[in-house]
Amino acid sequence: MDDATLRRRVRELMPRAESDLAEMVAFRSVHDPQQFPPEECDRMVDWLLRTFGELGVEDVAAHVTSDGSKAVTGHIPGPEGSPTVLLYFHHDVQPPLGDDEWDSPVWELTERDGRWYGRGAADCKGNIAVHLTALRALAGQAGVTVKIIGEGSEEQGTGGLEHFAVDHPELLRADAILIADSGNFAVGRPSLTTTLRGIANIDVSVETMGSAMHSGMFGGAAPDALAALISMLATLRDEHGNTTIAGLDADAQWPGVAYPPEQFRSDATVLDGVDLVGSGSVSDMVWARPAATVLGIDCPPVVGSSAAVQPRARARINLRVPPGMDAAHAQDALIDHLTAVTPWHARVTFEREAIGSPFVGSTSGPAYETLTDALSTAYGSEVLIQGQGGSIPLCNVLQETFPDAEIMLFGVEEPQCLIHAPNESVDPSEIERIALAEAIFLRDFADRAARVAGTAGTPAAGAPD
Repeated sequence: MDDATLRRRVRELMPRAESDLAEMVAFRSVHDPQQFPPEECDRMVDWLLRTFGELGVEDVAAHVTSDGSKAVTGHIPGPEGSPTVLLYFHHDVQPPLGDDEWDSPVWELTERDGRWYGRGAADCKGNIAVHLTALRALAGQAGVTVKIIGEGSEEQGTGGLEHFAVDHPELLRADAILIADSGNFAVGRPSLTTTLRGIANIDVSVETMGSAMHSGMFGGAAPDALAALISMLATLRDEHGNTTIAGLDADAQWPGVAYPPEQFRSDATVLDGVDLVGSGSVSDMVWARPAATVLGIDCPPVVGSSAAVQPRARARINLRVPPGMDAAHAQDALIDHLTAVTPWHARVTFEREAIGSPFVGSTSGPAYETLTDALSTAYGSEVLIQGQGGSIPLCNVLQETFPDAEIMLFGVEEPQCLIHAPNESVDPSEIERIALAEAIFLRDFADRAARVAGTAGTPAAGAPD
């Protein structure tokens, strides 16, 4: 099937992609039983089993993972001796963060100004629509064995699929792994994400007195725990906004595409007149350097507060760790730094949260080259290489479990999608072109791999011995 035929088939399938996405968005598949009914996640899984099964995916099944979520697996056999491609997606979504913050119904796919709105429209159900559309366009003519793996708790970060991948490698083993949970640098700018920052969170608690004391009678000499905490947190950045944790390098430079400051201001909704922070370029700051963010502080709220010096305060700090930096070392450095700057001999304690290592994906090899060519063909332009400030711990697990596999991140989640925020949306042209690129990849990868190997009969990692 030539490029023109695939392009036409994908375009003809876009109404089906829209209806698929509308059905998926209607499922409130937040993997958090304290806030949302677990039945909503189950209904989403049932829909996936039925829909992929109708596409010809064999042995499609749901597996309960260690955190109670469900992973969806299955495969489409390819020609004998052909390589295997694993298509990843996650079918859980973020909470809406307040229905009244949305301009259209959260759980109803709504078209507005050329975009499709709804929770999960981009992250990650738009990417599921990509997989379905690509497979339908190929109509069984893929040149590879295709496996699918759908994660049910990615947004909660509880690690269900990470354990499942280690315990069931036969279901995920592949020569190429396409992680459809990323996106282009901008609409219409085809991109591959080659690095992810890791994560090293901590909670820090400060105590100075046995109880709160009247600020009029004791303020001035009484050691204020909240003031101590504020002073400690203030040392995590310098006057320019650079991260300044003792022992961590904050001078690295990003070698790939430059992120224009004005585009970043728009993408990040920075208010007029407010400066961007850091001495490096935007790309340096968000993809190549550590970044400490205070996620929350436990202290009295303004409304209802009293005239009292606080005896204790606590904060949660999110430390993003760039490629080349060890996440465990970074967490140790953060704790050592805050300990060193604690004033007044206040009592300080720390709780370590789980760490995630940075990730570097494939930047060469037959799968990488095939996907780059496929994206370029689908978009008619050069493919950009970018990083991502977020973390996907599963990528590291897959890399460790399948060290010979090429792992690449792409998808529909460009900055205007506002993933994790109210008014999440997807540009349907991104679904169409990414689906076309994926279809071209599944058609062409076997030939490219055979040429690189020097023989068409070389067994692939996912093929039987």
